[in-house]
Amino acid sequence: MHIPVYILIIVSLSFISCTSKDETPNDNAREPVTINPDYDAALAAKLKADDYGMSRYVMALLKAGPNRDQDSTTAAELQKAHLKNIRRLAKENKLVLAGPFLDDGEIRGIYIFNVTSLEEAQKLTGTDPAIKAGRLEMELHPWYGSAALKKVNEIHKSIEKKKF
Repeated sequence: MHIPVYILIIVSLSFISCTSKDETPNDNAREPVTINPDYDAALAAKLKADDYGMSRYVMALLKAGPNRDQDSTTAAELQKAHLKNIRRLAKENKLVLAGPFLDDGEIRGIYIFNVTSLEEAQKLTGTDPAIKAGRLEMELHPWYGSAALKKVNEIHKSIEKKKF
């Protein structure tokens, strides 16, 4: 039986197009992707991780706002309310990571929101008393990072000797 050459070419190209993209870590490599022997499917599902163990988030850069001339008592009250809001968002699993930068620059800190849309992050941002007062402002960016970040707050509770 004689198979026409064009049939062999079409079958070969179909096979290549179906396998090459899914079996390589990037378009330049041609080695098969190895499956992680430590992979925990149940944990990946719980954390809503993709095949690379990653998730979509929204990162916020907290910047010095236009209204930073509060007296020291008001500034301290706003900071206390800001920290209370951080704890609430973390408890609600809407905030997976937060922290200040230590260089006293224009960018004061970061948040990583456990949401996928800028709109939802904007709503959460609006709950911060320091944002409402203009002491801080946030710049939001979609971000792709490890789904394991969703476990940070749980782990932090085990290593936090003093609460802020």
